[in-house]
Amino acid sequence: MHQAIRTITYYLAIPFIYLLAVIPFGILYGISDITFFLLFHVVRYRRSVVWENLSNAFPEKTNMEIATIERRFYRFLCDVLLETFKTLTISRQEMLRRCSMDQASRDMLQRLADQRESVILVLGHFGNWEWGGNTFSLCSPHQLYVIYHPLTNPHFNSLMYRMRSRFGSRLIAMNDTFREMVRHKSELTATAFIADQSPVPQNAHWVRFLNQDTAVFPGTEKLAKKLNRKVLYVSVRRKKRGFYELSIDPEIWNPEQFSEEELTAAHTRRLEADIIAQPETWLWTHKRWKHKRR
Repeated sequence: MHQAIRTITYYLAIPFIYLLAVIPFGILYGISDITFFLLFHVVRYRRSVVWENLSNAFPEKTNMEIATIERRFYRFLCDVLLETFKTLTISRQEMLRRCSMDQASRDMLQRLADQRESVILVLGHFGNWEWGGNTFSLCSPHQLYVIYHPLTNPHFNSLMYRMRSRFGSRLIAMNDTFREMVRHKSELTATAFIADQSPVPQNAHWVRFLNQDTAVFPGTEKLAKKLNRKVLYVSVRRKKRGFYELSIDPEIWNPEQFSEEELTAAHTRRLEADIIAQPETWLWTHKRWKHKRR
């Protein structure tokens, strides 16, 4: 029964998804403005979660400042959702025009490739992380593998796989991460981890992040040490509506020189700095602090 409902839902939604994928960006952002009004004022999607997250993260800000960030965030959320669907049809040239990679990052990746150095990438739900994967695959000599949670609806999971792999990226289900990384160890690879999800607290590293004790997945650091992979922090900042730039932090973290906890703290600080600089482009609807430190 559940599978039948999932199938019906997919086939009802897919014509609208492809319509969004083919319409011009100007019309797309008009639809995004309408979606914002419905999501923010009518549905009030997770408004209480967003307000609590923002208030705890920025205790020094006034209610008016928090409200401004909140509205900007919901506008961005609608944009990035619809932008993701454009991945189904966007050309390589348009993808790179709308989400570029700076020259310093390209040069760094080429130097690592020349040395046959595979790497681990760490990033957050900041900016357009979906477009960032496409741009990385188009600009880097490394084969990009993205760690992801498969969706429960197999039809939508297949759709997301097509979107994310269209420009050469490959996906690894989270439970298969270590096995797949070992299987591909002879390749020149970059394995991307989204590091700002909420893990089981008993197995987490705890850091101070946005004024709160925060649990962070330790898997990235453990794998870096086991496989001796250097760790890079990746940022996908929004330059203006519909345009982003992917950049890689110039500091390369060698797992032999840092403990797991130090690696966690280092990439968490980078993400925190990005969020403080551009708070409306992080995923505030996520219940990031649902677990508390004992």
